[in-house]
Amino acid sequence: MTRIALTVNGSRCDADVEPRQLLAYLLRDQLGLKGTNVGCDTTSCGACTVLLDGESVKSCTVFAVQADGCEVTTVEGISQGRELHPVQQAFHELHALQCGYCTPGFVMATISLLKENPNPSEEEIRLGLEGNLCRCTGYHNIVRAVQAAARAGA
Repeated sequence: MTRIALTVNGSRCDADVEPRQLLAYLLRDQLGLKGTNVGCDTTSCGACTVLLDGESVKSCTVFAVQADGCEVTTVEGISQGRELHPVQQAFHELHALQCGYCTPGFVMATISLLKENPNPSEEEIRLGLEGNLCRCTGYHNIVRAVQAAARAGA
């Protein structure tokens, strides 16, 4: 086991992890942050997307030891109490979800996208989110939600 220290959603966390343990499983199984979903274990779906030092990563392919000393933000860490993050609010208002399994990954990827490009075109949104898959719905409402979040200054 390896002892690591990281900041998760603003709180310092110390954890003992096996060197081969994935960040997604540290978040879900040891820290109880179930919003980080694992859909594929191969980086194909993006349901496990989190922010690592502000950059979106697929946590199913990052070893927990790689996050030692880093700041991790999950979907549980973006709202302010009961007030949704603007990206979450846009996804809710524009029905950019169905079953919700992929939604946390899309939300986190959107936050990263809008940080890099605060006013993306539709094509830039589609390219920016191409690593995230939704098996339930078309992407039209997701794109609309990203556009609304951009207009809201997310």
